[in-house]
Amino acid sequence: MMFKKLAQKLNAEKQKHNNAATNPLEVDFEGKKSVFLDKLTRTAVNMYERKCDIKNFTKLALSDPDNDSHNRLVDELFAKGVTDPTDDEKLLELSDNTRFLRDLGLID
Repeated sequence: MMFKKLAQKLNAEKQKHNNAATNPLEVDFEGKKSVFLDKLTRTAVNMYERKCDIKNFTKLALSDPDNDSHNRLVDELFAKGVTDPTDDEKLLELSDNTRFLRDLGLID
């Protein structure tokens, strides 16, 4: 019984689509137009956001190539005793730290 209802519904949908293809004056474009416009709008927003991200990143990256204040800040941090994250000995100690590994869920 349920299969019969589903088959009738699918046949009605198919018939509706067949009629729409043969008689363009009877096509309900509103539903199709809104789906198309929603997809177009989402695509346009994504493209705009991407363009803005690229523009902002480029502006930031090329703002002042002679500005090396980041090196001064890193040197100040090292002078205060902050551990260098690229130091091989510190990385080895961290990889052997059971508390750290347990927090990551790598050991029980």
